[in-house]
Amino acid sequence: MATVKLWSDEEVAAVPAVKAVFDDIRATRKSDFVNNFWRALANQPALLERTWSSVKQVMIEPGVLDPLTKELIYIAVSTANSCSYCVHSHTAAARAKGLSGEQYAEFLAVIGMAAETNTLANSMQIPVDREFLLG
Repeated sequence: MATVKLWSDEEVAAVPAVKAVFDDIRATRKSDFVNNFWRALANQPALLERTWSSVKQVMIEPGVLDPLTKELIYIAVSTANSCSYCVHSHTAAARAKGLSGEQYAEFLAVIGMAAETNTLANSMQIPVDREFLLG
């Protein structure tokens, strides 16, 4: 259960700054669905606007990384940070961008392998090889 109020569309419509962001989310995503993350951030209109602007810049605007790669990175970081909401949200987004079941299975294997070897390296405090350092 959320620790903050999740705004309804009726509540959003009553606050122009929040409505403007929700309208942009819908237009940008070409969907009437606005997820609970944004509904929670509506409690702080400035935070809502700033976060949406940053998400659009990083995740939606074209860059050197393709959209699916961005979603996979987001899932991996969300997994490392134990953010179930973001794992689910960005897995759905990745699937919408073409992620296949086989790709997802292999991706999860990579996350699992990285988690295992990261833990081993951290536990043993293995020094970084000089050849791996920039310089």
